[in-house]
Amino acid sequence: MDQFILIAKIIALHGSNGFVIIYSYSDCSERFYSLKKVFIEFFGNKKEFVVEEDDKIKDKFLLKIRGFNTSDEAKIFIGKQIFIDAKDSVKLGENTFFIHDLIGSKVYRDLVLLGTVIDVLVLPANDVYVVSDNDNKNILIPAIKDYIKKIDPVKKRIDLVSNCHLLYENEN
Repeated sequence: MDQFILIAKIIALHGSNGFVIIYSYSDCSERFYSLKKVFIEFFGNKKEFVVEEDDKIKDKFLLKIRGFNTSDEAKIFIGKQIFIDAKDSVKLGENTFFIHDLIGSKVYRDLVLLGTVIDVLVLPANDVYVVSDNDNKNILIPAIKDYIKKIDPVKKRIDLVSNCHLLYENEN
């Protein structure tokens, strides 16, 4: 069974020639310049589409899907998410992880389970892991060396340094 990675969402049409505007979930923006095929989910099934052309206008990425040559034809894609085959994913550097590999990770401090990563906030200074604890309260953990001791995406485990301060969401 193929494994898919979510990389973007189609948010709008651009012009009248079938281009769609995408919102990227990826830090690797150059990935959109080399896409040859994408998968888009319809009724629970991912269907393969060929990328005919790509472009960037200001901070927006545009894609043109082969066979969809007008805005009327391409409007079927609005709101749909774009996936790629896992084997086509970009290669990451050391201590760099895909968000989907971190989601679901158990977070420990001094061998005590704090909770599970439910989201990753991508912020200008650094990412922040949103961890849901046993009381369904969210803990915000900066993804920096002062907080993170070790990440094992295969075992879905994150170990924090012993003395890091925990910030709960909505804490004053």
